Amino acid sequence: MMRFTLPRDMYYGKGALEQLKNLAGKKAILVLGGGSMKKFGFVDKVISYLDEAGIETMLFENVEPDPSVETVMKGAAAMREFEPDWIIAMGGGSPIDAAKAMWTFYEYPETTFEELIQPFSFPTLRQKARFIAIPSTSGTATEVTAFSVITDYASGIKYPLADFNITPDMAIVDPELAETMPAKLTAHTGMDALTHAIEAYVSTLNSPFTDPLALKAIQMVFDYLPDSFNGDMDAREQMHYAQCLAGQAFSNALLGIVHSMAHKTGAAFSTGHIPHGCANAIYLPYVIKFNSKDAESRYADIARSIGITGSDRSCVMSLCDLIEGYNMKLGIPKSLKEFGIDEEEFKEKSARIAELAVGDACTGSNPRPISVDEMEKLLHCTYYGTNVAF
Repeated sequence: MMRFTLPRDMYYGKGALEQLKNLAGKKAILVLGGGSMKKFGFVDKVISYLDEAGIETMLFENVEPDPSVETVMKGAAAMREFEPDWIIAMGGGSPIDAAKAMWTFYEYPETTFEELIQPFSFPTLRQKARFIAIPSTSGTATEVTAFSVITDYASGIKYPLADFNITPDMAIVDPELAETMPAKLTAHTGMDALTHAIEAYVSTLNSPFTDPLALKAIQMVFDYLPDSFNGDMDAREQMHYAQCLAGQAFSNALLGIVHSMAHKTGAAFSTGHIPHGCANAIYLPYVIKFNSKDAESRYADIARSIGITGSDRSCVMSLCDLIEGYNMKLGIPKSLKEFGIDEEEFKEKSARIAELAVGDACTGSNPRPISVDEMEKLLHCTYYGTNVAF
């Protein structure tokens, strides 16, 4: 038996934020990132709509990129003091991911972080509050997923938390918020969305329910990402929807080792933090070549869905070439070395990173099994930009 879970309600389109004035409740905590939502007036809009609904609002601000365990615990403590019946997270993936974890510790203070990193082990939520997610970036799709990524900076490890309990009750996908993204963030989040959709399509848990969502998202990303990157707001709107479709697919089909590698390398190197979407974009062509030994026909399906023709093998290679071409257009490096990761530090840490990546929650649904030795070889290919031939 399999499961397909999405938010109960999704409101989308320009001005969808106004739906907040129709909420029924007493108190809401608004979880935010670094300040862009305030700067562009969206926080004032949210507070105004909640005032209209008769809901008292408290702000929890300054969730950092790649939110930490410490921030999650501070937010949960603030929630326990304020006692909201709505948790509203607005911004990029970081405040939404953080708020999902905060929600759990608000309702279950005795729970430990170590318990939550076991996939699908969360206690039953919605005992005290319901959850609304409002994305301002077009990549993570955390507004519709059962996932959250939290970083333990003491160890430098990102932990993907996975449980259908943390799927939001409501997603508000208003493209006006995405108009504020700078070009680099547009590039990284767009390639993150593409990775979500491709990994969902080839996942061992793909299904007739997730495949159409994944393929449509892939088509839309290839159609709209370059123009979105160059500031076309109509394309930016379509990318906001594309990433949400990708999220609906991967939340139910799960992901693969592109994400396993990104989770374990993002905060691992002192010589440079690798933004999540950038890491995914770098790793994606290498992983496709590795996985194609067991999933060639699925990747060929993707290639044909965007107009590539030929044998399965040639379709897969053309798909990789196309992704590498998009990375080049978007200013994304081809390798970790080109990104700027120190070679000696990489060599020192690659074996441990490989071990952690194989143990990541996303590895289990990858279409080709991978050993620690193979993962280390694959990481070396991504570092030096060499071909994957094993």
